[in-house]
Amino acid sequence: MDSLIIVAAFACGFAARQLGQPPLVGYLVAGFALGLAGYQSSATIETIANAGISMMLFIIGLKLDLRSLLRPEIYRSTLENGLAFGLVVFCFLLVMGLLGLPLVADVNSQQAALVAFALAFSSTVCAVSLLEAHGEFRVRHGQIAVGILIVQDIIAVLFLTVSTGKIPTAWALLLPLLIFTRPLISYLLRASGHDEVLILAGIILTFAGSSLFETVGMKADLGALVFGMLVSGDKKAAELAKSMISFKDIFLIGFFLNIGLSASPTLEMLGIALLLCLLLPVKSAIFFLLLSRYRMRARTAFLASLALSQYSEFGLIVAALSLKLGWLSEDWMATLAIAVSISFVLSTAINGRAHPLYSRFRQHLRRFETKLATEDDPQSPARNVDVLIIGMGRVGSGAYDAVESQYNLRVCGVDTDKSKFPQHQAAGRRVIYGDAEDADFWEGMQTTRYKLVMFTMPSLAEMVDAVRQLRSSGYTGKVAAVAKYEDEREAMKAAGADVVFNYYAEAGAGFAEHTLSNLLELLPEKPAALVEQAQGRPI
Repeated sequence: MDSLIIVAAFACGFAARQLGQPPLVGYLVAGFALGLAGYQSSATIETIANAGISMMLFIIGLKLDLRSLLRPEIYRSTLENGLAFGLVVFCFLLVMGLLGLPLVADVNSQQAALVAFALAFSSTVCAVSLLEAHGEFRVRHGQIAVGILIVQDIIAVLFLTVSTGKIPTAWALLLPLLIFTRPLISYLLRASGHDEVLILAGIILTFAGSSLFETVGMKADLGALVFGMLVSGDKKAAELAKSMISFKDIFLIGFFLNIGLSASPTLEMLGIALLLCLLLPVKSAIFFLLLSRYRMRARTAFLASLALSQYSEFGLIVAALSLKLGWLSEDWMATLAIAVSISFVLSTAINGRAHPLYSRFRQHLRRFETKLATEDDPQSPARNVDVLIIGMGRVGSGAYDAVESQYNLRVCGVDTDKSKFPQHQAAGRRVIYGDAEDADFWEGMQTTRYKLVMFTMPSLAEMVDAVRQLRSSGYTGKVAAVAKYEDEREAMKAAGADVVFNYYAEAGAGFAEHTLSNLLELLPEKPAALVEQAQGRPI
């Protein structure tokens, strides 16, 4: 049976990819289709699902800055949105009950409050998957969304602890001592090299954290998050995160399948679930209004609110616990599962159009900005520059140094990660803050005189959208970009790039050119005729 489930997941994921949707939409569809066919989740699928969630939280911990959680726009907006949207859902359920709708007619105020509490959370799995897919994990709105998700997870852990009456043991008081293990963990990661041993080290740390926290009476997933935070800031943290992402994505397939397999929907359940999903725009609007109050640009608040505009898998955990304690019926368990699944599909579709939506409605959205909304303003496009490089990671930094030193051109870099700016300044690079998908950033581009704009961002979708916005801003100069595969190169050319460098296909030529330019003594002497021709003299 497990083999059939895997084949169905591949088929639906493949179909979703062909339709331009993320594969997770296909996995959800596969789960529901198998559930309707009478299949049930197995211990293997549940184990894979739990492993995927743990690895995802570990990777979040690797990239998390704990101080960011203490910012008002993180913890206050989380609490305020939970209260506001929870009240909206609570009143909505009571009104539907008064109308005599199925399933809701017999819901009392306690049950309505429980469902409202469950739906007030956003999905860590879905939101983080979307942010990673678009390369927006370290962008300002991505950091805001992840911070809110972490605070929500902490609240969820507290709720589960209180509801189950499971009190952490006295050994839990010793958990802060884990901070003293950082030097040992750092040594193990450095000594693990760069191959599968490093990945195994990350997986072991993930499950070590989960097992340790579960042993002392705390939520296992929280342990994976904490162990990731222990490694955060280490030189190997970024490399470890990149190495584990593919494994995490594979294991998370089990999570999405498990959601569909856990429900046996009826038309009544589907109807109520669809009605609950009508409240998703309200959830997003509340987040937008709240975030706009915290000196945040309309664009940042808008994109963060869209990233959080889905229901959480935590709702299913609450439903399962409530079912066990006799607080909710099995019908509500299935209804919430359907609502969560539909919200994932809707959120995926909307977030895929997030940047074009902001570009279309930005004049209206800007009206909600406060006068102090300057904290994350992009810097104006640099003047007196020949080459602008978008994305100052390893590739962008290398391109910057080569263009400036070898071709004597004036260069400026653009990046979204302000934490790396001191490193660039120390290396003598001029770098400004900005997001290439930000329509506000490209305002005034038609007045610049760049000879070349180079894109070296990690996400293909992000680069395609950025190139299109650059061209639509009136820029008529040359555009270069990078790609990993031939179909990506073609997509970049179609978007408006003049030159596209394929990492893999052209790496050999670049390697040969670099080697021989530094070992000229290996080259045979050029014929005099070729030398004269190169100098423009007649042969």
